[in-house]
Amino acid sequence: MRRIFRHFCWTTRQGSCCEPPTFTALGRRRRSTARMPQPRMMLVVTGDDFGYCPRRNQGIVECFQAGGISNVSLLVNASAAKEAADLAKRHDIPIGLHANLSEGFPVCQSLQQVSTLINPRGVFQGKMGFRQALERGQLSMKQVDLELRAQVRLFRELTGQLPHHMDGHQHVHVLPEVREVFAQVMSDLRIPYTRVPKEAGLHSCPWLPAHLQRFYTQVEKDATDSIPVFTRYGIRWPDVYLGLTTMGQNMSVPNLQRALSHALASWPSGSTSSSASSCNQPVITGELMVHPGYPSHSQVGGCGEGPDDFSQSADRQHELNMLRDPSLLALYSQKCVQLCAFKDL
Repeated sequence: MRRIFRHFCWTTRQGSCCEPPTFTALGRRRRSTARMPQPRMMLVVTGDDFGYCPRRNQGIVECFQAGGISNVSLLVNASAAKEAADLAKRHDIPIGLHANLSEGFPVCQSLQQVSTLINPRGVFQGKMGFRQALERGQLSMKQVDLELRAQVRLFRELTGQLPHHMDGHQHVHVLPEVREVFAQVMSDLRIPYTRVPKEAGLHSCPWLPAHLQRFYTQVEKDATDSIPVFTRYGIRWPDVYLGLTTMGQNMSVPNLQRALSHALASWPSGSTSSSASSCNQPVITGELMVHPGYPSHSQVGGCGEGPDDFSQSADRQHELNMLRDPSLLALYSQKCVQLCAFKDL
């Protein structure tokens, strides 16, 4: 697969690598010598829920072609997963696995009739139901292991390759106990990258309602507690993460600018992921989680029980429009952001 890089990096004629020229009060250009060079960010923009329905697939492909995303994450138990995998091959879209333990039907056949992971209707227990069952000690981690491995096998059948990254639908991969199984499966199958959903600036977002603040705060705590587990198994993840504060109608160019600024400010100077460039420019890696697409039609799509409310809302198309907005691409240039895939990190 070809390497994809979408460049938005500003290089001046003097080769100052994203450091735009400054001007004195008289309009004469001067060079900044005291300031450290502005870090360059290699940003993976991941379109989640690929395969959820044909309209989600259409929007994600259009977003990739417009330069709004650089990577996708596939739900292998979703109704349009085969179509999504074929689209990824046709358009050369870097693709990973969005492991799903909370929505729809299990992939592992032995778990489809009797399992601690499913409810009486035979489907996963939902975002909160899964968490509640886990807290009550009702989930078998052996069955979690079987289902994750079955989803990786199906991913390989659909795409012809192992995923280069693997994360969890609705952040289930960072939950207690699950994180250990998740890391073991990734290590055994040599899947190198995952997602650690800790977002700088999360707790100073006035637009997030209280219930989302509570949920995201718990996700962040679970993500923090996952770090030593992922480290022990040799699993990697980007330096910074964005996406909790910019979902749905909360996605806007100002909010994305705020998220990028918090991410860049949170990373200690000199603690970069890769060697500096030829002009001594520090490099930071990041992931932006997004959900572009067109609203699902009623009863079309999902992972077995039809599409949920979020998928049928205008939020998905709003994200699609924002990610293709020329002013966002201009922001990437200003912030020295270079879109890439996980395989490019």
